[in-house]
Amino acid sequence: MERLDKFLCACGIGTRSQVKDILKTGVVTVDGKPERDGSRKIDPDTQEITCNGAPLRCRGTVVVMLNKPAGYVTATEDKNDQTVMELLPKAYAHWDLKPVGRLDKATEGLLLFTNDGDLLHRLISPKKEVPKRYYARHQGTATPEDVVAFTQGLVLGDGTRCLPAHLEIAGPGESYITVCEGKYHQVRRMMASRNLPVTYLERQKEGDLTLGDLPRGECRELTEGEIAALQEMAK
Repeated sequence: MERLDKFLCACGIGTRSQVKDILKTGVVTVDGKPERDGSRKIDPDTQEITCNGAPLRCRGTVVVMLNKPAGYVTATEDKNDQTVMELLPKAYAHWDLKPVGRLDKATEGLLLFTNDGDLLHRLISPKKEVPKRYYARHQGTATPEDVVAFTQGLVLGDGTRCLPAHLEIAGPGESYITVCEGKYHQVRRMMASRNLPVTYLERQKEGDLTLGDLPRGECRELTEGEIAALQEMAK
C-alpha cells in the first residue's frame, strides 16, 4: 500500500504541489470513483487509478545523464554555490532524482542521476567495480613508472589506500585515468601524489555509458536498454 499522491508523482503526473492541485479538480479516480485525498492508501496492483480517464502505471527506474559544466557542486542543495540539480529541467522535479556519486565543482563531464536508491548505491560501491574513465590535463608528463604505480594501487599522502587503477598516457601533460571507486577528489589526489597536479578534469565514461554528442550543460534520459545494462553491470 502507498499514498495516492506519491503514486501520482511516480507516474509522472507532476510535482507534489502540482499533484495536490490536480487532486482538487476531481479528475483522479480510484476504482471508478473520484478521489481528492492524496493521503489515501492505495494498492496499484489491485486497484485501477486513472487521471482524466487514462489508466496510470507507475514509472519504474529513471536514470538521467548530465554533461556537467564547471562551477556547479554535486549536491541536492547548497547555501553558497549553484548545484547540479539546477541544471535539470523542471519536468524532472517529481522524479526525486539524486546524483550518483560526485564530481567536484571544477570537474566537468558525465554525471548520472536516478530515483532508484538501490541502483545508486550499487553504482558507487567499490565492490561492484564500475569503471569511470576521466580525461586529465596536468602539469608534467606521466611516465611508465606512474602507470605501474596506478596499477599497483596508490597510497596517498594521508594514508588513504586506493584500489588498483589504470593510467594511460595520452601525450605531454595529458592522461586518461580509470578508477572503480569514488573517494573525495580521488583522481586529482592520485595524480598529485605522482607530482602530476591536474589543471583540467572531465569524466568521459561510466561503465559502458559515454557522453556521446550531449552538449555541456545538457541532459537526457537513458533508454530502457541503457538502464538494463547499468543494472546488469552493477549486480
